[in-house]
Amino acid sequence: MFADVQPARSLAGQAYARLRAAIDAGELRPGMRLREEDLAARLEMSRTPLREAVRRLEAEGFFTRDSRTLVVMTLDHQAVSELYAMREVLEGTVAAFAARHASEGEVALLRDLHGIEAGLLACPQELARHNERFHSTLYGAAHNRYLLKALNALRDARALLGSSTLLDSARAAQAHAEHDAIVSAVEARDPAKAEAAARDHIRAAGRERLRRLVQAG
Repeated sequence: MFADVQPARSLAGQAYARLRAAIDAGELRPGMRLREEDLAARLEMSRTPLREAVRRLEAEGFFTRDSRTLVVMTLDHQAVSELYAMREVLEGTVAAFAARHASEGEVALLRDLHGIEAGLLACPQELARHNERFHSTLYGAAHNRYLLKALNALRDARALLGSSTLLDSARAAQAHAEHDAIVSAVEARDPAKAEAAARDHIRAAGRERLRRLVQAG
């Protein structure tokens, strides 16, 4: 009996991972309506492991139900406001910790990543991917595992926000300047300035995200 159970769990895990990757990549967009049979065909597996994966994604807030139809969760204005309020607090703390604890190599890497970013301003999709690398490097430079766990939980929720605000050229240029302020404060080993710069950066990103939400509504 156990030999039969384990493969099903493995397939469910594969289904979960692939569906999460599709959400993260924007292939399954917020508000998209889905049918389990279509997802099963997409993943080329039976509906039994798919249903287990879907139940897990529903429990984690990535999917919801509209009658019997599966829907990719959409964050409303209040949820987006709450998400960015938490990002402002956590990323401000990250920047302050990085100013205190980052190694010289990590500081140099942040500056290098900022320099690379300048060459990607005309390539929105690659810029959005590079932005994740920049922030991940900043998170690591804080050297606090519990802060990192909290940020990773928020990163999961951010997958439901839709396309990056950096796809807008004006916002991309503004964010690049904001990143410079963060890196400069970390280089100067000034936690207060680093925190303020990171908070300003996330606050500006949140304003842009809410502006888009209002326009879409």
